[in-house]
Amino acid sequence: MNLRTLRVFVEVVRQGGFSQAAEVVSLTQSSVSKAVRTLEDELGTPLLNRIGHKSELTAAGEIAYRRALVLLAERNDLIAEINELRDLKGGTLRIGLPPVGSGVLFAEMFATYRSRYPMVNIELIEHGSKKLCECLEAGEVDLAALLIPIDETFAYQEVRNEPLVVVLPSAHSLSRRKRMNFSDLADSPFILFDEGFALNALIMAACDRRGIVPRVTARSGQIDFIADLVAAGLGVAFLPRMLAQKHKHAGIALVPLEEPHTDWNIALAWRAGAHLPPAAMAWLDLAKELR
Repeated sequence: MNLRTLRVFVEVVRQGGFSQAAEVVSLTQSSVSKAVRTLEDELGTPLLNRIGHKSELTAAGEIAYRRALVLLAERNDLIAEINELRDLKGGTLRIGLPPVGSGVLFAEMFATYRSRYPMVNIELIEHGSKKLCECLEAGEVDLAALLIPIDETFAYQEVRNEPLVVVLPSAHSLSRRKRMNFSDLADSPFILFDEGFALNALIMAACDRRGIVPRVTARSGQIDFIADLVAAGLGVAFLPRMLAQKHKHAGIALVPLEEPHTDWNIALAWRAGAHLPPAAMAWLDLAKELR
């Protein structure tokens, strides 16, 4: 049983005959008759009583007609919903973002996206990089903002590349330096982000290349708190330049970090080979536009 056959049958009933229905569905009268016979053979019972040039429903035909109307209406609703999804008049954007830097990077994007696609529902989760990768692998989100390098199981589109700066207490002996590397900071205690934040891995890998084992005195997931801990003299921290400048205050100094392979290079990632819904594709297009 197919929907095309059901539509022919419904039109025969609506139009009161085969020749009239043939005009509506753009088929020959013999094709219309064959379609109805096929449906009757499939159901194992006559659906129409042929009386001259007119046709009347049998009891089974009444049931088939009522059910066919429902199925055809569902088909039309299905097409309308798919079209709405394609035209972004519906659907859901499921995106995962890290707590660090998302406001600076994505707040404007969210506002623009919402103004363009007000009918799209946005589901946002915030986690560190490790948890975001797990959510992406599990299909819980369509897109996630991750730091490069990114596992080869994911495809990605770059969003922003920022160098790191060293955040020091204003009174620190190195606070007036033009630039520095991790060797200069070998004796300074470090303040890092919480476990699971990808930025920590960049910092620790660079220290390892220098043969330095830093002494970590504190960890936090909040940039404001990290800046305050630095100002209080607890240690030095490392932030992407755009975030450090946003949180700069009188108690801290910012010095560029001259260290290879430590840039904060953030991208939007998705499962390689996965079908991205239109809402996610529109987000990627907007990210490219605003980059």
